[in-house]
Amino acid sequence: MKIAVQYTIFAAIATLMNIMAQDISTRIYTQDYSLIVSVFVGTATGLIIKYLLDKKFIFKYQARNFLHDTHMFSLYVLMGTVTTLIFWGFEFTFDFIFQNKMMRYTGAIIGLAIGYFIKYRLDKRFVFVKAYPA
Repeated sequence: MKIAVQYTIFAAIATLMNIMAQDISTRIYTQDYSLIVSVFVGTATGLIIKYLLDKKFIFKYQARNFLHDTHMFSLYVLMGTVTTLIFWGFEFTFDFIFQNKMMRYTGAIIGLAIGYFIKYRLDKRFVFVKAYPA
């Protein structure tokens, strides 16, 4: 139960950082494709924060060296590809339907929640496996 609570808190932190990075990005960059740029900035921000928190606190995983950590991060990103598409699908659908920034962020939060639920299972099974720790 402790891991579930921690994971939920870390997912909420990463979601908040994602949305904040998107909002900052749209305020700084207002040219063509600003929405797409902001989603990429937010996704990258949330991904890095969530990887660091998951690795250290959820899976208690220690990389042997920089190359090993890079490999782990690559697997983490790969597992996140499908869940990222879920998140983006919700965000862009809400934006298309409501054409409102707050509803777009609501879609993002829903998509991230679903994605993180799936991502935990993928990461546990394929990324932070006990047979491959430091």
